[in-house]
Amino acid sequence: MSLERSDSHPATRDARSASEWRSRGDEGRPQQFATAPHVWPATMRGQPGAPVRVTLVDADPHARGVIARELMDDARTLVAGQAGSLRDGRRLLREGPFDVLMVDVSLGEGAGFELVSQARKLDPQVEVIALSRALSEEDAARAFDLGAAGYLWKQCWFMSYVEPVLQVANGGAAITPALSRRLLLKARRQPDVPAPPVASVCGTLSAREHEVLRMIASGLTSSQIAEHLAIGCTTVNSHIKNLYLKLHVRSRAQAVSCANSRGLL
Repeated sequence: MSLERSDSHPATRDARSASEWRSRGDEGRPQQFATAPHVWPATMRGQPGAPVRVTLVDADPHARGVIARELMDDARTLVAGQAGSLRDGRRLLREGPFDVLMVDVSLGEGAGFELVSQARKLDPQVEVIALSRALSEEDAARAFDLGAAGYLWKQCWFMSYVEPVLQVANGGAAITPALSRRLLLKARRQPDVPAPPVASVCGTLSAREHEVLRMIASGLTSSQIAEHLAIGCTTVNSHIKNLYLKLHVRSRAQAVSCANSRGLL
């Protein structure tokens, strides 16, 4: 099931009036969204006419509807497709295209994890946010190991769904605050361990890959990196895939975390 963009659809944004966005000046400056207190830089992903495309997979029709409505009410995000089962979720992954997958990992007694892994294998540039009815450190760790860049507890009151999508689409991570606190307290209790050796990793990264890695850490998208380096997006994505292989990670967030821990940044 997908939310089609048409003039008659209540969730459409193609027909959204231009008055809902106000320019703060010349083209290239931040945009201000008239219906929400956001100033959104023109360099970030999620712009009028080029929203972040989200595929949403959740067996709970009520939860799916709430999330979809919130995403469609913001001009920076677009629901490209919806599914309520593992089978339909697999189909949406194959059909694409989309930028962010939001999937309930408890789908089909944990089969949602399969979609996390499949999405990352089909397109390493796709970011994944795991949704869950449980606040589980184990589920979060499993989702991150499979390449997810976010983990959201659906019962959390201190959360919107738009912001996590924009965070991961722009190279960040999104974790439910309650879980973040648990992980922080757990890290404080753990004894210090020496950092892993960096010589072997540093020796395998090319100068260009180091450059791309630093730009990823700065939050730049592939297209922005390509513009800065005067190379094609395909070449940038090739460098990013090589980084993933050499750092043994599956997402930008993991790459930055790994690079920080190994002193590569």
